[in-house]
Amino acid sequence: MGSFITRPARTADVSAIMGMAEPLVDQRVLVPKEAVAYYESIQEFLVAEAEDQSLIGFGALHVMWKDLAEVRTLATDSRWRGHGVGSALLEGLTTRARELGVARVFCLTFEVDFFTRHGFGIMNDQETVDPEVYTELLRSPDEGVAEFLDLARVKPNTLGNTRMILEL
Repeated sequence: MGSFITRPARTADVSAIMGMAEPLVDQRVLVPKEAVAYYESIQEFLVAEAEDQSLIGFGALHVMWKDLAEVRTLATDSRWRGHGVGSALLEGLTTRARELGVARVFCLTFEVDFFTRHGFGIMNDQETVDPEVYTELLRSPDEGVAEFLDLARVKPNTLGNTRMILEL
């Protein structure tokens, strides 16, 4: 396949990210997002770039609380699956989480085996944050926070996904 690098995303990458995301949104693997949402969160994204400078993967790290972040929108071009792109992106995102001082990384995924290989475990229904933090998180309009808290209002969006977490 060739080699690739990972790097922070740039605003010029948004159209390529959206193009790669579109079939996954159609398959209900990724949540649909407007272009403005990608631009607003571009600093959260890492991308994988092939030798020809084409984007072959992307992923984001969204901080939810002082010790908690979410890996979001992690995807690899289908032609590059099995070549370490997703693993490299996930490693970069978890490194970024450690640098930010985050102790736990959450994800909502269909790719349970992939995340398990990288140390994530399936979340149980036990409380994952203390009651004071839970109350604060309830104030967030962010859907990822609602998914982490397993709120009933997001259940239709998360059907079939598995909530997983990694202790750093």
